[in-house]
Amino acid sequence: MTSSLKTSQLHAVSRMLNLNEDVITSSTTQASTGIGGNDLPPAGTPQNQWKILVYDAPCRSVISPLLSVSQLRRRGVTLHLLIQSDREPIPDVPAVYFVEPTRANLTQIASDVAKGLYASYHLNFVTRLDRSLMEEFARLVVQSGSISRIASLHDQYLDYVCLEKRLFTLNKRDSYVLYNGSGVTESVIEDAMNDIAYGLFSVVATMGCVPVIRCPKGGAPEMVARKLNKMISDHPTLLRGRGASGSAMQSHHRPLLVIMDRNSDLITPIQHTSTYQALIDDVLNHNANRIEFVVEVEENGRKKNVTKRFDLEADDDPFYSSHKFNPFPEAIESNGAELTEVTNRQSEIQAKTGASGNDGVDPMESAANELATAVDSLPALLDRKKKLEVHTSILQAVMNEVAARDVPQFYELESSLATGNYGKDLTKAKRDVLELVTDPAKGNVQDKVRLVIVYCLATTAPTADIDEVAGSMKNALETKGSAVTTGAQHGTLSIDDKKKLEHGMRAIDYLKKLRSMQMIPNMSDAMQDASGMTSGGGAGDPDMLSAFMARATNQATGLLAKATERVGTMLGKVHKHRATRVVENLCEMKPNSEDEEYLYLDPKVKGDVDVSVLRNMTRAPVRDVIAFMIGGGCYAEYQNLQMISDERRVISYGSTELIDPCVFLNQLGKLA
Repeated sequence: MTSSLKTSQLHAVSRMLNLNEDVITSSTTQASTGIGGNDLPPAGTPQNQWKILVYDAPCRSVISPLLSVSQLRRRGVTLHLLIQSDREPIPDVPAVYFVEPTRANLTQIASDVAKGLYASYHLNFVTRLDRSLMEEFARLVVQSGSISRIASLHDQYLDYVCLEKRLFTLNKRDSYVLYNGSGVTESVIEDAMNDIAYGLFSVVATMGCVPVIRCPKGGAPEMVARKLNKMISDHPTLLRGRGASGSAMQSHHRPLLVIMDRNSDLITPIQHTSTYQALIDDVLNHNANRIEFVVEVEENGRKKNVTKRFDLEADDDPFYSSHKFNPFPEAIESNGAELTEVTNRQSEIQAKTGASGNDGVDPMESAANELATAVDSLPALLDRKKKLEVHTSILQAVMNEVAARDVPQFYELESSLATGNYGKDLTKAKRDVLELVTDPAKGNVQDKVRLVIVYCLATTAPTADIDEVAGSMKNALETKGSAVTTGAQHGTLSIDDKKKLEHGMRAIDYLKKLRSMQMIPNMSDAMQDASGMTSGGGAGDPDMLSAFMARATNQATGLLAKATERVGTMLGKVHKHRATRVVENLCEMKPNSEDEEYLYLDPKVKGDVDVSVLRNMTRAPVRDVIAFMIGGGCYAEYQNLQMISDERRVISYGSTELIDPCVFLNQLGKLA
């Protein structure tokens, strides 16, 4: 797997938009690797003809992170329309359909074909089209006498959303609720596991590499793993070393696909975090790389709220790419330093272009040279400055939330609980949690519920203590309110906060029930210290912390003025979460670890592989890993996995859906 998953998916989408012909570029006979497609033949030529793109909402989600409107146009797409929308006939232009293979979509396509809306129809389904639906569709177009207008029909196997080079989601909403709900029938679970398996098959098909599959025994991971194993085994082109589209594999190294269950670690998606990208997802409105937040501005002497929206490009934005996994204070410091550097450089260039140059050099020649240099360097510099200023706005919005809610205090206490720092001193743990969740000046409703959940999952505290802590929190919120609330008077809860508290209490009840029935593993050591790997000092290193904050304050005074005390604890040690430890143990083939416990499925081999036999053999090193979480993933887990990614090993992360802590909290509340 030499190219990233996002690049491979882009190749497949570009080929689809080229009417399922290979994309020929000006510089190579291979498919274009540039997302912008600047080396494509001009749109409107025979090699890149104009066309209409018709898609449904799920397939729009697939394309949006890959191609902007201008990039679609470079690929000949003049219009992109939702299949459910009212569409005018354009009878002289071919149409590319990219939709889910549902009865409703097929009925709509048959109607479009019968009406002759477009010149020809290139039908592409995001996953496999069932034979029964295909026969039903065929009858419709034959009856209307319009079958000759259908130019092609393809199963594309692109049923996943790639948000970054190494990050994807299947966009299966409420996935944790779906297979953990008490009233869910076996047939519903079977269908859900099939959907997940087909989504992972799309990932495998896009890569064109047959993976080795590892998963724990039993439950959802084994169901999905065995279904996926059979799908790959039954797909001849994949087993012959070609992708689902017939493209040749690009690597001799087989990836390792690790399928895990969210129930093995319920702490990571709930607890507070300290890194830039994960904090954005936690405290701001963030979905599919789009961020939205409200800022207060002054206009004509009056203050008003303005909503800001930005699209974050983790692969193309140098600052975000470099600092998304860094502790939040480091991101602030770097933003201030880089913005100062760019501003100074801009001033230097503008000063040079305005210089008279009368120091022995021909003024005309000197001015021309200086102007040429400025013209070459200034646009790129201004673009970099613009991106840095966007991040300054985002950092400020995150800081406002972090400071108002005292997020570092929750982060520090939850980390201490999850790493077992309290040991057997359950009395102190209970006292510290009680103090924070009953303080009306600290955190909002969901911050406090999340802390109680971490206390419930990460300690062996008796149920009576958990009930006491949860009850005290509820009583304090109902009588004293929360300092961080909207739409309510001080000392009271808003209607929205009351609903959040109700959901939160139900989530706590659900987890208490699982805990009492021993249906979830002991998470008292949910995170382990990554010795030698720190992210800049620790709470126990005050000299280093003070020096850091002094340095940061000098470089970004305005933004950090109120940050010094409140974000200092976010420079704590890095700890390996459970998924990271599992993947590392499997990659390193460590004895007495998951490498001996997990199933080993190889689509190229019939039946299960006996790992004990493999342990006596020399196994090839693992170069590419796909860590996949059933039941929802999160940015904190994605970031943590990159700790064990290096020049020898690349780790991609996927999940049934990407969830922020509050979304996961709501899912837990639905199960009580």
